[in-house]
Amino acid sequence: MKSNLERLIKKSRQEDQLNTENRQAEIDHPNTASDRRNFLRRTALGGIALTGLAGFSFEDKLSQTTSKVNRNSAPSELKITDMRYVLTKVMGGTAIIRIDTNQGIYGLGEVRDASDVRYALFLKSRILGQNPCNVEKIFKSIRQFGGTSRQAGGVCAVEMALWDLCGKAYNVPAWQLLGGRYRDKVRMYADTPEADSPEEQKRLIEFRVKEQGYTWLKMDVSIAELKGKPGTVVNGKFWEDKNGNLSQWGDQRNFMSYGNTMHPFTQVQITEKGLEELAQIVENVRSMVGYEIPLSTDHYGHFDLNNCIRLAKSLEKYRLAWFEDMVPWQYTEQWKTITNAIETPTTTGEDIYLLKDFKPLIHERAVDIIHPDLASSGGLLETKRIGDYAEEYGVAMAMHQAGTPVSFMASVHCAAATQNFLALEHHSVDLPWWENLVKTVGGYKMIDKGFATVPLTAPGLGIDLNDEVLKQHVDPRDKSYFAPTKEWDELRSHDRLFS
Repeated sequence: MKSNLERLIKKSRQEDQLNTENRQAEIDHPNTASDRRNFLRRTALGGIALTGLAGFSFEDKLSQTTSKVNRNSAPSELKITDMRYVLTKVMGGTAIIRIDTNQGIYGLGEVRDASDVRYALFLKSRILGQNPCNVEKIFKSIRQFGGTSRQAGGVCAVEMALWDLCGKAYNVPAWQLLGGRYRDKVRMYADTPEADSPEEQKRLIEFRVKEQGYTWLKMDVSIAELKGKPGTVVNGKFWEDKNGNLSQWGDQRNFMSYGNTMHPFTQVQITEKGLEELAQIVENVRSMVGYEIPLSTDHYGHFDLNNCIRLAKSLEKYRLAWFEDMVPWQYTEQWKTITNAIETPTTTGEDIYLLKDFKPLIHERAVDIIHPDLASSGGLLETKRIGDYAEEYGVAMAMHQAGTPVSFMASVHCAAATQNFLALEHHSVDLPWWENLVKTVGGYKMIDKGFATVPLTAPGLGIDLNDEVLKQHVDPRDKSYFAPTKEWDELRSHDRLFS
């Protein structure tokens, strides 16, 4: 063993010599920033190299070489130097941002699915030069620029990246920075899209349950399924798009479209025949999965609370896990009416930004489960606060997630640190390349038999980008791939909210 250690010392001496030369070359380079140059000089003797152990006893050598000496970061001297991004193909265009620092470490965040990356780039000038480890301080300075749903994408992306950076700087997982963990793995629910036939639906379900091991599923029970079935919907023709669909995701520029009209204002109703058709869809899925697996529902269509109650009651015999987003989240009283009228649990929250707008739903017990999306609700710490607040009122928390592995892992850390957590959504089960967009630090398996692995030692979010795969799945509308963003460096306004 001693001879092995001597060989290790010899090899380390050669590596140290090379590192010293590279360090000096960077110090001498004219483009090296002064703060980076000073950092390199101060940390030149920041740790004891193996080459400095030649005079130690064997026991001392062994003790020193097996100790953990972190020479990668001086957290108190970290400064943000840049923000760049890549637009991925996930969910029709989801951006990953990278925040760089003066010490070479970086943090990853994500602008919520299909949101505009400029929500994040707009914040660059407001965070440059700041220490990323002051997460809450920075968050409070930028949260005024977030808003409902995807308008919060920029603030939340920055917050994610800051926790990733902070964890790397202190060499601890993000969940540890949130106060510790309650669980080593996170239960997930797999989104199961609508299918063109019962056979295709069965294939999708069997893939999730039998091949991938998911123990919780979610399905849509949409009136879109009633297309072409006469006598199932009242007032539907008026709202149909050019393809004859009642599309919930219509043209954003058409303010008066069905997709942009809030539920109480369409006067679309479901007939008894329509209720029977929708019940049959749920019956088919229940017969495939049985009753051991929780089955949640979502995306019903835009109709009022009376029809929500009628639909819910017609499906109650299937013991569904929850009804999600039956009416807009803003209508606390309507949610309370629905919740009190039915036996199935209710949930909403994926578009709510910050704890303050969750409070009315929680105080009134208007829903049984809150359902934040960390990429909209305010990031890791704010979402944990939301969960903790709900817990005090006996309200559980599930988490919505439909993005890249970056927001997924941020959600995993938050879920691990929140006691009243139920399950986390995975919306990209059918994308074979999705997990490969990143590499896990230490090689842990990100998803294993329907559960997400909580990284126990990997710092920050516990992932690095897999550039080779990521470059294959860049959105064709923007192939810049972490190009410089100098045009967002200049701060041009005074942002204080009071006089």
